[in-house]
Amino acid sequence: MRDNSKDGTIVRNYIEKYRFLISEYELVRAGRHPRFRFAEELYRAHDTDRRSFLKYYNRFKQSGNEEDLLPRKRGPKWKTRRADVSVEEAVVALREQGLNRDEIVNVLRPKLGASTPSPSGVYTICKRYGLNRLKPAMKEEKRRIIKEKAGELGHIDTHYLSKCAIENENQRRYLVCIIDSCTRIAWAEVVDDIKALTVMFSTLRCLNIIADRYRIKFQEVLTDNGPEMGRRESGKKAEHPFERMLMELGIKHRYIRPYRPQTNGKVERFWRTLEEDMLEDVTFNSPDHLKDELLQYLVYYNEHRPHTALAGKTPAAFNENCPRIT
Repeated sequence: MRDNSKDGTIVRNYIEKYRFLISEYELVRAGRHPRFRFAEELYRAHDTDRRSFLKYYNRFKQSGNEEDLLPRKRGPKWKTRRADVSVEEAVVALREQGLNRDEIVNVLRPKLGASTPSPSGVYTICKRYGLNRLKPAMKEEKRRIIKEKAGELGHIDTHYLSKCAIENENQRRYLVCIIDSCTRIAWAEVVDDIKALTVMFSTLRCLNIIADRYRIKFQEVLTDNGPEMGRRESGKKAEHPFERMLMELGIKHRYIRPYRPQTNGKVERFWRTLEEDMLEDVTFNSPDHLKDELLQYLVYYNEHRPHTALAGKTPAAFNENCPRIT
C-alpha cells in the first residue's frame, strides 16, 4: 500500500478542501449560492464542523497564508507559555527560602503584575529545577523568620488559662502577651476578660515595661483578627480602643491570615512553653499568687533561660548587642 504521508498529498488535500469550502461559504454569505441559503446547510452537506471551519477561515483571512488552513500541533507553545528566565530565577530564589507556591505568587505579584506565574506555573518551575520537595536546608530557612532589629515586629496574642487552677475559685482568666520577633523578649499580664478596653490597657502596660526594662520600642505589631484586636475596615479603626492606642503610639498594625495561627507562631510557642514550665499541674493560692509567679517567670524567661533560636543565649543577653529601631 502506498504511503502518501510524506509526499505532501495530505497537505494538498487539506488546502484544496478548504479552498473549495471557503469559496462556497463566501457565495452563501453574499446570497449568490445556487443551492444553499444558509451556512448551516453548507456545513451539513459537506459534513463540516462549523467551529472548526470558522477557526481556519478566520485564521486564513487574517494572514492570507494558505499554510494557516493546515492543522497545528496541539498543546502549549514553549516560547509563548514558558516564564521568562528572570521570573524563573526569582521563583527559584524564593523557593530556596522555603516558601510554598501560593506564598511565592503573593511575593512576586506586586513586582511582576500580569507577568506573575500562576501557582501551578510556580510548581512547574520548581519541578523543573528539582525543588518541588523541600530540602532540609530549605525547611530550616523557612523556620528562621527572625527580624534583624529589636522592635521591628512584635507578636501580640491572648490566651485562655485552661490549665491554671486557683483555690476556691472558678472564674475564667486570660493572658495578654507581646513578644519581640528578633530578641524573643516577652511580657504578659493576667486579665479577667478579653474585651477591647481590657486588652488595650494590658497591652499598653506590656509595651511600657518592655520599653523601660529592655529599651525596645516597636515599629509594627502582628495580631490575629479577633474583635478585641480591632477591626480591619479602615474607616472604623479610629473608633476601636486597641487600634486607637496603636495609632497614638505610631505603631503599624498587621494581621495574620485568617485561620492561620502559625503566622503568629512565636507567641503561640511562648504559650506552650509557659504551660509546660509554669502552669501545668499547679494550683495557685490566689489571683495575686498567680500574678507574682508570672512576674518571676517572665524575668526568668527573658534573663536566665537560654533560647535555642538565639544560639543558646538568653533573650536579654541577645538584646544587649542587637540593633534596634530608633
